[in-house]
Amino acid sequence: MTSPTRLRPTSVRRALLPATAATAALLVALTGCASGAAQPAADAERVDGGTIVYAHQQEPSCIFGGWIEQAYISYQVLDSLFSLDENGEVVPWLAEDWAVSDDGLTYTITLKSGVSFTDGTPVDAQAVADNFEYWVNGGNSTAAVWLGGYYESAEAVDDVTLAVHLSRPYARFVENLTQGYFGIQSAEALATRTDEENCEAPIGSGAFTVEEWNRGQNVILARNDDYTSWPANARHTGPAYVEKVDWRFVSDPTTRVAALQSGEANAIYDVPATSWQTLDDEGYTLEKYVTAGRPQQISFNTVEGPFVDENVRKAFVYALDRESIVDTIGQGVIPYEGNGAVSRTTPAYSEDAANRYDYDPDQSAELLDAAGWDEVGDDGYRRKDGEILEVLLPYGAGSIINTDGASILQGVQEQAKAAGFKVDLLPLSQAELWGGGYSTPDSYDLSVGYWTAINAGILYINWRPSTEESPNFSNSAFYNDPELERLILAANGEADPAAQDALYREAQDYIAEHATSVGLYDRLSTLAVSPSLKDLWQENAQGGPTFYDAYLVQ
Repeated sequence: MTSPTRLRPTSVRRALLPATAATAALLVALTGCASGAAQPAADAERVDGGTIVYAHQQEPSCIFGGWIEQAYISYQVLDSLFSLDENGEVVPWLAEDWAVSDDGLTYTITLKSGVSFTDGTPVDAQAVADNFEYWVNGGNSTAAVWLGGYYESAEAVDDVTLAVHLSRPYARFVENLTQGYFGIQSAEALATRTDEENCEAPIGSGAFTVEEWNRGQNVILARNDDYTSWPANARHTGPAYVEKVDWRFVSDPTTRVAALQSGEANAIYDVPATSWQTLDDEGYTLEKYVTAGRPQQISFNTVEGPFVDENVRKAFVYALDRESIVDTIGQGVIPYEGNGAVSRTTPAYSEDAANRYDYDPDQSAELLDAAGWDEVGDDGYRRKDGEILEVLLPYGAGSIINTDGASILQGVQEQAKAAGFKVDLLPLSQAELWGGGYSTPDSYDLSVGYWTAINAGILYINWRPSTEESPNFSNSAFYNDPELERLILAANGEADPAAQDALYREAQDYIAEHATSVGLYDRLSTLAVSPSLKDLWQENAQGGPTFYDAYLVQ
């Protein structure tokens, strides 16, 4: 059955890497297996223990880190201070409560007492303070940029009281801590174990521990039988129901679907659009979560190349019938997104920014003519002083961009060609993407990607000016604009929700007005779940699978 599309709760208001040998072997093993979901009897009962087999599409370099794929798996192992409930409200997890000073610069967080990490050391205020320092000093790059520009220090007032000091007010500080990048690790483990040990099996207080990691194949998560620190929005109390989770890495989407249909897997992640209706018809539960934050968008290099000219940027946008491309490839599963700054599920979303540019090839042609790209060769490409209007768009194949996304980019390439742009698509491996070779102004003209968030505070990460003293590698447009920075900083520090929303919308409209980024589609977190598995749900901060409440039936 298809569950309702899970927009961020607050929104009501406001080409894959090659399959590994292991996945290829799995596909062979599945050949000839009958498809179709076996329906458990209506009186099916919960199995005591057992192992959930889950097929995920990407393998991270470490369990814990700054990529959302790491947050999804570390969420099973590391508890956070707070959780986000289905209404978008912050609720207790390791922390029981918090208070903020009148000047907005000090957050006092009260922890649960008596909680221990799985190495036996206490989850106390000093351990949490040590985690803050770990994050900002290289332990987690994404946690660091969320805290950057605001965090000053953290101190243990007593065993269960933590004071976090900020340099300026940040109204949504606590809300941001619900993201998986802020999972709390044993301070003893961070101090005494090697980086490799903490990478492969971080020590938390969570519902599961990392029992084994077979690189290229799977991670075995084992139940923490002494678990006492479930979040307030959990569906049960006590240890997890299942004994183990076999978290398999299966990069090929066809193989993942086949594993589910054969009964080899109980659940799969990243359901391809072409399989959505088939799985729905066969009786699988389908979950679709539209992540808030930056959508899958294209940002323009504003300091080098043809897109320095704002009119050329606008010409590129007008040349694309983006909604048609997404609807064709996405088959009603992938939502079109016109806003390049934030997705539709982000609080303070601007419809004006989303609707600013329609498909208008005539307007595109006029702007290119005015910009001097008025020669058209026999190949159909525009030229200026004999130079072809050629632009490079590298993308993370199988990491940032999945199979459906790669097809959407090919549609962009074809439509841009009709307007005279020669778009060179360059698929990159994870190593190439994050190796730094495609992060400077001389390395690309167009950049595609997303950045999940809970609120529009993501604008500060993506658009903070980059300077020599304080570089911002997340500003993929290299766009340094004091007025845009002023709007975002004012919004981040505004305590009144309505006034904050208005400032965030103004910032989005400014980005759209200057065509520094253009939306393509909203990033999804999707699951297909067998009838043999119940209560596997998506957590509300980033849409990752939550196995603590899940159980098998027979």
